[in-house]
Amino acid sequence: MRSNLKLVDAVVEIIDARIPFSSRNPEMDHLVGGKPRLILLNKSDAADETVNSMWIEYFGRKGIPALATDCKSGRNVKRFTAALNELLADDIKKWNEKGMTGRPVRLMIVGVPNVGKSSFINSLAGSKRAKVEDRPGVTRGKQWVTLDNNMELLDMPGVLWPKFEDKRVGERLAFTGAVKDQIMDTEYLACRLLEMLDENYREELCGRYKITTGDIPDNDDEMQGCVKGFEILERIGEKRGFLVKGGGIDTERTSVMVLDEFRGGKIGRFSLEKPADFKGK
Repeated sequence: MRSNLKLVDAVVEIIDARIPFSSRNPEMDHLVGGKPRLILLNKSDAADETVNSMWIEYFGRKGIPALATDCKSGRNVKRFTAALNELLADDIKKWNEKGMTGRPVRLMIVGVPNVGKSSFINSLAGSKRAKVEDRPGVTRGKQWVTLDNNMELLDMPGVLWPKFEDKRVGERLAFTGAVKDQIMDTEYLACRLLEMLDENYREELCGRYKITTGDIPDNDDEMQGCVKGFEILERIGEKRGFLVKGGGIDTERTSVMVLDEFRGGKIGRFSLEKPADFKGK
């Protein structure tokens, strides 16, 4: 990434609107340096709209313009060009003064795995230019994509950093599918996710899975190791009829379903992180 920055005019950093802090590579600010940058809070239709606005304001205070987008619905994708022209207004003026009117704008597209870089490029292009799959690690190497609207995009492969200093960052990346499911405990992830949703969006969670607040145990000091999350998981499996031979609840199948529905935005519009959680960062 560092070696290719000289080839582009600006960096477009795509993050997951549900976990804007956890889905940002902590080295990004250092790597990009003074290069103009635009942040896209992608998958914003699956995130809490009020919290999306909080994050846009948060990044704005840091001097980085941000836009809430959703490539599946096309939300705000058309606003991208206007936001980019505003970001590069001084540069475009200089190009025009030098007789370089119509010079292509070259952009580097960066983000962690499964954040929607390829979907964003295809949405801009209006056709399938980059490979898209709902799993991490699809874009294996950098690739240039030329668009009809005078843009050239350098799509970089999604890369995670070597070590998560905060265990919760790793969990939240796994919730959204940025970390491969094969190396994670699916039941543990689903239980941790359900605990977070219960803490912040209990009413919506109960409504989605037709469970009642009485099905959710109260917090107490003795409840450790996702006990609460596991009980919620069992109630959901019971309501969905996910049973194994003998009448027990198929918690593995229920876990996969919960994670899939969260990643697909089917449970509701949930944000797992707010700017207030990261004061001073």
